[in-house]
Amino acid sequence: MCPLPVLVHQIVPSERGGTTPFRAGLPKTRVALHLSTAMTNTVRLSTALADRYRIERRIGEGGMATVYLAEDLKHKRKVAVKVLRPELAAVLGAERFVQEITTTANLQHPHILPLFDSGEADSFLYYVMPFIDGETLRGKLNRETQLGIEEAVNIATDVADALDYAHQQGVIHRDIKPENILIHNGRPMVADFGIALAVSAAAGGRMTETGLSLGTPHYMSPEQATAEKDLTARSDVYSLGSVLYEMLTGSPPHTGASAQQIIMKIVTDEAAPVTQLRKSVPPNVAAAVAESLAKLPADRFTSAAAFSAALVNPAFTLAGTATAPAAAAIARAGNWKTRLALSAGLLVAGLSGGFLLRGGDRSEPQVVRFDLRIPSGQLLDLRNNEDAPFAISPDGTRIVYAAIDSGTAVNKLYIRRLDQMEGVVLPGTEDAISPFFSPDGLWVGFTTDEDEKLKKVPVTGGPPITLADDVQNQFAGASWGDDGYIVYTSRGFHLSRVSGAGGVPEQLADPDSGNAAMFWPSVLPGGEAVLFERCLQTCNQTDLAVLDIKSGSVDVVVPGATRGWYASSGHLLYATDEGAVYGVSFDPRRREVTGAPVPLLDGVRVGLANGLRLSISASGAMMYLTGTAVAGVQVVQVDRSGRETVVISRTGEYQHPRWSPDGERIAMTIFGGSGGAQIWIYDIASETLSQLTFEGGNVRPTWSPDGSRVAFFSTRSDTSDLYWKPADGSGPAERVAEDEDILNAGTTFWTSDGSWIVFDGLGEAGASDENIYAVGTGEDRTRQTAVATGAGEETGAVSPNGEWIAYGSDESGPWQVYVRPFLKPGGRWLISTAGGGTPLWASDTELIYVDFATRSLMAARLQFGSTVRVERTMLFPFAAYSYNRSSPMYDVSRDGQSFLVLRGEQGAALDTQPIVVLNWFEEIKRRMAEQGGR
Repeated sequence: MCPLPVLVHQIVPSERGGTTPFRAGLPKTRVALHLSTAMTNTVRLSTALADRYRIERRIGEGGMATVYLAEDLKHKRKVAVKVLRPELAAVLGAERFVQEITTTANLQHPHILPLFDSGEADSFLYYVMPFIDGETLRGKLNRETQLGIEEAVNIATDVADALDYAHQQGVIHRDIKPENILIHNGRPMVADFGIALAVSAAAGGRMTETGLSLGTPHYMSPEQATAEKDLTARSDVYSLGSVLYEMLTGSPPHTGASAQQIIMKIVTDEAAPVTQLRKSVPPNVAAAVAESLAKLPADRFTSAAAFSAALVNPAFTLAGTATAPAAAAIARAGNWKTRLALSAGLLVAGLSGGFLLRGGDRSEPQVVRFDLRIPSGQLLDLRNNEDAPFAISPDGTRIVYAAIDSGTAVNKLYIRRLDQMEGVVLPGTEDAISPFFSPDGLWVGFTTDEDEKLKKVPVTGGPPITLADDVQNQFAGASWGDDGYIVYTSRGFHLSRVSGAGGVPEQLADPDSGNAAMFWPSVLPGGEAVLFERCLQTCNQTDLAVLDIKSGSVDVVVPGATRGWYASSGHLLYATDEGAVYGVSFDPRRREVTGAPVPLLDGVRVGLANGLRLSISASGAMMYLTGTAVAGVQVVQVDRSGRETVVISRTGEYQHPRWSPDGERIAMTIFGGSGGAQIWIYDIASETLSQLTFEGGNVRPTWSPDGSRVAFFSTRSDTSDLYWKPADGSGPAERVAEDEDILNAGTTFWTSDGSWIVFDGLGEAGASDENIYAVGTGEDRTRQTAVATGAGEETGAVSPNGEWIAYGSDESGPWQVYVRPFLKPGGRWLISTAGGGTPLWASDTELIYVDFATRSLMAARLQFGSTVRVERTMLFPFAAYSYNRSSPMYDVSRDGQSFLVLRGEQGAALDTQPIVVLNWFEEIKRRMAEQGGR
């Protein structure tokens, strides 16, 4: 058997300043030839890709590809260009390889290195990924040999999360190894995801012609080592177990002098237990590694998610072994962070009064932090809920969260004890957002997005009970006080309350000016006052204020703050719109701040209208999401079969994308930055993004039929008024509507003949339901009412022939889609069946809308006559895309065959792991004392 080649310590100069290792035993002539060939290939590659990438230097070489550092000339960023070995490329062929690799190009996960580009140039087959300025796990292991137990398990669980996501998409990695795991800012990212699959599929049965095998011997599963064709997710589980084994012990589970020896051991020999090589490894981790390395796939974990859960569950043991007592497992865990020692499997009742401590001692409660993984098949629902989609019970032992079932695309509430691994569905909670607990923890309150109701349901299950039907469905929130009343944001952004036992709701207070709104109530102890965010001047100014329920007086307590909570530790907690949380001493009786603010938490994810993804319980337990709402939001084109094409790969906080009439530009709202919400224009061909508006806040654009103008709503005059502006920015914005101000303005549409701009909004101060209006674009700019039923109407879209208007309305209870003649007398016809909204026309006889029951995009074929006949067809699931009931977050192409949608955090959180902190108030008290905040 030939020994595996090893790298010599001597290195020779590389092509541009670096160094290149060469294999031992190569004659000098072969070294020179190798260097000459490499340089020739680099020159050829540079020439072939000169219009897209500037090749800087060769930075690595692996079994399948050579890696070059390059600059992406379009996007001004560093990338890694990976070129397949010539003998491999010759077997595969360009067309088949590019076809196969595109199946993996849509993987979007924080621990997966994305694929930017792929193709063929001058016989080179290449693919392009981000250049990560860090090191591979192999480099880290070469330097450190063994990793800390906590760090090793953290890396393994993050990689497992990426694997589980890809496996759900039907993609098996096939080559998990330290070389393919990059460490960037302490976080692992899996590279070459699906490349081995693409190579295998492209080559068919001809892989032997390349002299290569897919996978690296030390990390191959037994079935991969014996060349089984159909590999499952359990093969990747084995490979990841092998990588974790090496991180813990310093070597892979099987070693040998040759690849053949290693493969033989993988197939025949059992790996030594990790505790035999490192006694400090906790029993559950050792057991999880052993199960992941089982010879038979059926004896391994069923999924990467199950492997990950076992790694952080101290109670996990191999089948047939005794379960170690929880206290012993924790004692053996040494000084690990509580993420490992205090996982969901060992969280027990009594968390509010204290927690398990190291060594079994009990003194003051310990602050405990850990990730809470949402089970596979559930997507944490962030689409409609700009507040936290979860809540933690007053005693800190339960959580409730809103999630979307990835199979049915329906969102529901799940209740879960922290000593259990999965939650239980609360029946009847479809369409629920903003969950919260009653003070005794026996009820879960929530609001509904579509029918705008306030409801409650027992934590043990049972039919929901409606308490109020005038909820503001967005940017609202509710709080259940210890006096038994629930304070919530009602329509028009007022504060109202209703007894938790049922009764007639009462409005507590109007905003103190016509342009103010009241968000995110939090009832103070005793129920006599409410903390809330007051939003002035169309939310260009926010303050944290207190409403005295009896007198109706409002006092600002923290100017410039957003969300607020009272902590029983005697502190007022409040947030900024950057996601930072501060604490300040507070007298709830006098409702006064009495100390200096102290920073407590940073990096909390912020939703629209400063909604914070954070929940705090009365006992001091806390749950939150990190990151920003901007991350991962892309503009994507989807055809009628659901096949995606990325239109704008750069991420942003995009809303309301609208194709220009010629399909060459996109107008959209972009949130964030010093300018707030503004209208931007994206040129598809040149991939350039230019800002159209600058003054005030500007939202919801619509194109004129000739593409020369963009109309939008603007707050530049402290009210929400309709403006238009030349699309090329060559002139100033002009106010369109010339009658009284339009309040709470919504979606805009320009009719195809250019004579009307249609929009929804409140026509007068004090109105609670929106109507749909039309404003002429000629000399007569008088506003006309297009739809007004006494209920709420939204999204008035006029058919291309100008005959019909489609809209959403709650006149019959749930929101549904209707059509009626536009600005003419006539009846109206129901289009949707189980709830629907945001209609857009694909043609004069076809209407597109979102079905609320299935969260799918629907096409309704209409046949007009004495009545309207409807034939409905589901196009594709809409759960992964941004959605807003009151305004379309998608657009329809001119030919009706494609759709412009937004994919990302505003769609559904595919990769979100909430962080839970127990006994957080203890940390607050310590931090306040240390920094003089009292």
